[in-house]
Order: sequence, then C-alpha cells, then structure tokens
Amino acid sequence: MQVLSAGDHKFLLLELDPEFVGNIARQAGFEYRIEDNPRWLCLDLLAADRQAPLLLFDAADPGNLGWFSRCQFYVDGQSGSVLQTPISLANQKDRSGHMLPHSIRLQIAKELPASYRLPGKQPVNEQMVYHVLVNFLNALLNTGVGVCGGPVVKPLAGRSEAIGTRN
Repeated sequence: MQVLSAGDHKFLLLELDPEFVGNIARQAGFEYRIEDNPRWLCLDLLAADRQAPLLLFDAADPGNLGWFSRCQFYVDGQSGSVLQTPISLANQKDRSGHMLPHSIRLQIAKELPASYRLPGKQPVNEQMVYHVLVNFLNALLNTGVGVCGGPVVKPLAGRSEAIGTRN
C-alpha cells in the first residue's frame, strides 16, 4: 500500500495481487476473468456448477425478510456500490439482454481517500480487502446480499417486483 498526495488530497493506493484475488474466487467456487487496471481490478465471476441463482435479492420486498435478516452486505441499487467496502457490483446479461443468474461483475477500487474506513472503523489495507472479498463471495453463495433500491443492479434470487401481467 502506498500513500499518494495530489495537492491537499491524500489517497491510498492498494497493491492488489490479481493472482491472489483469482485464487480467492476459485476457492469460493467461481470461474473468473480478471482485468487489472491502475485504478481498479475488475472480476467477471461465474458460478457455473450452481443450480440456484446467486443470492442477490431485493431487500425492500417483505417476502425476502428471511434473507434480509441474515445478510451482512448490501448493494446500492442506484450505483452498484457494496456499502462500506471498496467493491462495486454489476449484473451480467446475455446477448438478448436477460440477466444471467449465475454471473456478476465486481470492481475493486485501488485508489481510496486516506480517510476511508471499513466497517468498525478499521483502516483499509490489502489484507482487509482480501478478507472482505472472501466474505462477500461466500455471502453471494450462502447467506445472501441485499439490493437496496434503484434500477441499475437487479436482484437474481428471492422475490422481486414483476412488471407486466402474470400467468
């Protein structure tokens, strides 16, 4: 980790190891593709052997109350930010524009403000980001991640609002 100064602003530059991140994804049960950029690390993740969709659910639906009470991660549905982490999430779509229930895209920020803190006011470093990533991937597979409002990130599991008529 390095500290960058740009005028009056200070930033933390995380030195994330793409190979180590790939090992985390593989151990969690995902197939992955990594794109390394100086400002972020992007992962396309696919849970190919999974029968059920990834546990990304609509936190506002009362029918998902059981999931909501167990999850430790929430995604801002407007921006895709995983709250209180340097991770952003996006849905993956097939060629016809339908959501892929076993696939997501994650982006991990490498540049963060020097004042950035993880939950519990923990300072951020590479080891903490790896730890958060392990917990987040396990939550997608086992306990659930809530999507809070917004049209950008769509839930993949549980009940969600359906538009149009039902058969």
